[in-house]
Amino acid sequence: MRNLTRSNEHFKKACSRLPLGVASNFRYWGDDKTIYVDHGKGGRIWDIDGNEYIDYRLGYGPIILGYADERVDEAAREGMNVGGVFALATEKEFEVASRISDMVPAAELVRFSNSGTEAVMAAMRVARAFTGKDSHVVMEGGYHGLSNLVMWGKEYDDWKPGDPEPAIEPFGTGIPAVTKQLFHAVPMNDANALEDLLKKKHDEIGAFLIEPIMGNCCAITADVQYMKDVREICDRYDVLLIIDEVKTGFRVAKGGVQELYGIKADLCTFAKAVGNGYPLSVLAGREDVMRHIGDGVAHGGTFTAHSVSLAAAAKTLEILDETSALADIESYGVKLQAGLSQVLEARGIPHSFTGHPSLMGLFFAAEAPRNYREWVHSDYAFYDALAPALHDEGVLVEPDSREPWFLCESHNMGCLTETLDKFERAVDITLQKLGSKHENL
Repeated sequence: MRNLTRSNEHFKKACSRLPLGVASNFRYWGDDKTIYVDHGKGGRIWDIDGNEYIDYRLGYGPIILGYADERVDEAAREGMNVGGVFALATEKEFEVASRISDMVPAAELVRFSNSGTEAVMAAMRVARAFTGKDSHVVMEGGYHGLSNLVMWGKEYDDWKPGDPEPAIEPFGTGIPAVTKQLFHAVPMNDANALEDLLKKKHDEIGAFLIEPIMGNCCAITADVQYMKDVREICDRYDVLLIIDEVKTGFRVAKGGVQELYGIKADLCTFAKAVGNGYPLSVLAGREDVMRHIGDGVAHGGTFTAHSVSLAAAAKTLEILDETSALADIESYGVKLQAGLSQVLEARGIPHSFTGHPSLMGLFFAAEAPRNYREWVHSDYAFYDALAPALHDEGVLVEPDSREPWFLCESHNMGCLTETLDKFERAVDITLQKLGSKHENL
């Protein structure tokens, strides 16, 4: 069993200056379960109590190569010598933008921001300017950051097929009620639902914002035909297709999820993996749409295109573009899934995987959900019990079952063998803990 004495002590102290004792709500795991990191290296992190973990959270996906990657950090140190920010441009902006455009065909023009939230906010503003329409559609269960326009959704816990649609509610307090009228949501893998909505509302809806692999809903994945239908429907109703690749970009393929589906977005956003953890995000898209920036649309920020982050991104993208890093990560993921399946099959536990081997969801059912509504009514009790057991064994996964597992280039065969051994122990501990409640597994 892990010892979290120092983390627990620090939590109490941190609460005197930080709400929940952390800098982000999602880092709070409970008064006695919140951990504080000492350092990370490769595919592992160490907390302040000295506990070592093989990390499959990777900061929710930014760490694509590994923590403290020498190649990227050396480039970042060179970026420090440039001087930081100037409220002026540097040549590195064009270098990174050109690399992105070469990797992602839809990225005809590029602008930088600092976070995924900012990139999505910019995309929505550009879409409104281009279409002249203020409303937007999102896919149920998708996550697009913490800006007011996208912090709405429908609660399906008590909903059953045939019931009236649940009301749209805010994700928390402090969200201006006036923004609700701009928000619409449709289920994944139901093109008819999107078309029915746009038939009625296309004169006020200017954008469809979508994650084809849902980064905050256990990597539930859109069908290829669905995405092709979505592309056609958006074109027919003069709605911009915004593909949010904050999590999938430069992770699932060099050209992101758009490469996997063979489609092009009108606008797309990137963030997590672009700089191997250094803060940088990207808004990119069609030239005729992006040219509205500076021609009516305001976009910028004091820390945008910081010299350190740009230098790190230049090196990260070079590695992803010119080496086998992404193929190696995918290969590891395939082996990991095979090993996890072997453990679960030996115990008669139904399971399935979603997403991509580098960004994968694990369900304890023979068939995975195909949309958020199905996920809400799926049985995730086994995962919820398994996650803390894995933590105690030294394998760090997100305790929230909506979050997928992330992999990086530094996850090697040593990590794989150790992960599978510890996973097997954690599964047996979980089975013993749940007892007869999950005998059907």
